[in-house]
Amino acid sequence: MLLISRRLATGLLLVPIGGIRFAGAAPDATARITFVLVNDIYLMADELMPDGQRRGGFARLAAVVKAERAKASPTSGHVIFAHGGDTLSPSLMSGIDHGKHIMTLTNLIPPDIFVPGNHEFDFGKATFLQRMAEAKFPLYAANLRGPEGQPLPNFKDRSIVTVDGVRIGLTGATYDDSVRASDPGDLRFLPTVATLNEQAAALRREGADFVVAVAHVTREQGYQIFRGRAVDLLLTGHTHDLFIEYSGRNAMVESSYDAHYVTAIDIVIDVSEESGRRRVRWWPQFRVIDTAMATPDPEVAAIVAKFEDELNKGLDAPIGTTAVELDSRAATVRTREAAIGNLVVDAMRWSAQTEVAVTNGGGGRGDKIYPPGTTITRREVLAELPFGNRLVTIDVRGSALKAAIENGLSQLPAPSGRFPQVAGLKIEADLSRPAGNRVLSIMVGDTPLDANKTYSVATSDFMARGGDDYVAFRDAKPVLPPADSPAVAYEVIDYIKSIGTIRTGVDGRIVLK
Repeated sequence: MLLISRRLATGLLLVPIGGIRFAGAAPDATARITFVLVNDIYLMADELMPDGQRRGGFARLAAVVKAERAKASPTSGHVIFAHGGDTLSPSLMSGIDHGKHIMTLTNLIPPDIFVPGNHEFDFGKATFLQRMAEAKFPLYAANLRGPEGQPLPNFKDRSIVTVDGVRIGLTGATYDDSVRASDPGDLRFLPTVATLNEQAAALRREGADFVVAVAHVTREQGYQIFRGRAVDLLLTGHTHDLFIEYSGRNAMVESSYDAHYVTAIDIVIDVSEESGRRRVRWWPQFRVIDTAMATPDPEVAAIVAKFEDELNKGLDAPIGTTAVELDSRAATVRTREAAIGNLVVDAMRWSAQTEVAVTNGGGGRGDKIYPPGTTITRREVLAELPFGNRLVTIDVRGSALKAAIENGLSQLPAPSGRFPQVAGLKIEADLSRPAGNRVLSIMVGDTPLDANKTYSVATSDFMARGGDDYVAFRDAKPVLPPADSPAVAYEVIDYIKSIGTIRTGVDGRIVLK
């Protein structure tokens, strides 16, 4: 058996690899198919990368997809463009129009199969259904059901497409932990791995020669599917990896994120009839397309430019007002409870629906005072939270949460970026005691902190990986990979929009003696 395996880290290119074709009787049917995969594309415009190249965005993606489709012909093959989900959110523009611009852009280069990711549900069930109704392309999610267990409108579980006499089975699945990762309301999610195995078996019974699954999955789930070999080609989204795994019998692929890279898999499939049974052989070649090398498609680029203009105007549109003074000066947010710190952590806790939220005072950089009555815009929130930190949810024991708070207070009375701004907690501490032993009491809601209990905590990806010496958070596994989590600033914007008027001031969450 030919066995070739390749893994890539983001930013690497893979030299095309392929199987060896053995001489023999001519097949009864041969299909040449190129599968093109994009996943986790949030930003409409390309980005300037650290290597000085511009990558990603819809105009460069469109150039790649159109070029691949233009090459297809009866002699050179067929193209199936797959989208692995996560696109309606998060982005600044999606905070304004709830992903409507994304559907406009995606409809210009319609996928042949689209599966929703967890971020498709970020604006709730009604918006998800509305956006999916706007799609001019096929939707698949075999593990997604309505509240009564019924299939959703316009969604398919599976289908079979015949290409030059070869029957290609297609199925798809959304992220099955979206209830924790997003806001799908009463939609139901069946287990992804079991569902795709069932769909693959059904496709085989229905005559599929080659089975392709597009799925928004964790890497662990992907490997469960891959090792089970029910699926020939697994096209994934969710982890933001540039990733290719090929066993000689099946393959698993992911295409980074934001269309920085697009993966194309060229496959030749031969089918022969032997004793009344169809014998299938296939050979892949993998191409990683660096979109820095693609000339942006002018049609899509023009529409992106219009949306960018709308975005710039939208950044200065009011999102709320403050009825209290917000003081973001470093001397304030790095030494004591601050109203603006309370605003940020309240937004984090509201978004993540956790018991507790903790962020570091040094994450705020506006360094100004907003008097009562000030109108707040998106641009001001972005200026206050400039680092692009992601909002992650972790589960931590009470003992680790206490250690994290001790770390946050350890540098006082000197100002420190690690000073904790908190929600869901009331902390009393004595600064005359030695660092690491200053906390007198912690209340979680109305209950004393239990050192042995596990609490859900919203924090930033910076702190979750141990930034500012928050090592107590470092070993906790986030509910979502940080790269797939929403930006803290976007969630603060949404929170201010939802409440309209900021009324929470300093209310005794941290009492220092």
